Amino acid sequence: MGKEVDVSTLEAGGVRDYADPPPAPLIDVDELGKWSLYRAVIAEFVATLLFLYITVATVIGYKHQTDASASGPGAACGGVGVLGIAWAFGGMIFILVYCTAGISGGHINPAVTFGLFLARKVSLVRALLYMAAQSLGAICGVALVKGFQSGLYARYGGGANEVSAGYSTGTELAAEIVGTFVLVYTVFSATDPKRNARDSHVPVLAPLPIGFAVFMVHLATIPITGTGINPARSLGAAVVYNNSKAWSDQWIFWVGPFIGAAIAALYHQIVLRASARGYGSFRSNA
Repeated sequence: MGKEVDVSTLEAGGVRDYADPPPAPLIDVDELGKWSLYRAVIAEFVATLLFLYITVATVIGYKHQTDASASGPGAACGGVGVLGIAWAFGGMIFILVYCTAGISGGHINPAVTFGLFLARKVSLVRALLYMAAQSLGAICGVALVKGFQSGLYARYGGGANEVSAGYSTGTELAAEIVGTFVLVYTVFSATDPKRNARDSHVPVLAPLPIGFAVFMVHLATIPITGTGINPARSLGAAVVYNNSKAWSDQWIFWVGPFIGAAIAALYHQIVLRASARGYGSFRSNA
């Protein structure tokens, strides 16, 4: 076995076995003339469209299968259940991040894009275009579900996020903040070049932990808010369903995720990556 190397000693001596990418410029006008940007924007649009189509169709299908008036006796025991819905969201994120990570970074979520922008991983221009593409893709994805299943879509609430009865506004907002924090924190950890260098002997497939984070958060927060943690997902469903209740709760599904993403970005960049940015190590070295 090889001798273990003290990571803090290496960093204190200015020697690293990894390389941090340079911070993205705040406003990169030159980026607007590159096809790679527009290819990435298209990838975000298509990925979010597919994400909303599959997940909203899963939610509506589950409600139909468990509707006793439509499916008959024993319907309550049918369908994929909450566990299946959580798997649909987490599984689609795993698939789509795997497919688009090399093109756009596989954000598929304005909150993720916002967190990466705060950490200077993407420019303002790219972040705004990504968010617009994600929102439009979400609307188109839900519109496809409505077009294919118009009767069921209207009957079962269009897959729109609405806060559940019995919970205070503070609890609902906190659920979105913490849930998004878990997701964005996982994104930072799974894509951290420092971590990848340390774990080079154990290949890490970044989409896997990100998909699992989405899965776990859905298990915890579906009973509270239906689980947003993705403003594009909430917006797309609200626009197509166009229900007053969905619109009145919409602010929670934007404010909560953006706050959670900001906290995750600050925590990862300032606390966890402090030693890599000149703050030194708390460990003493001989």
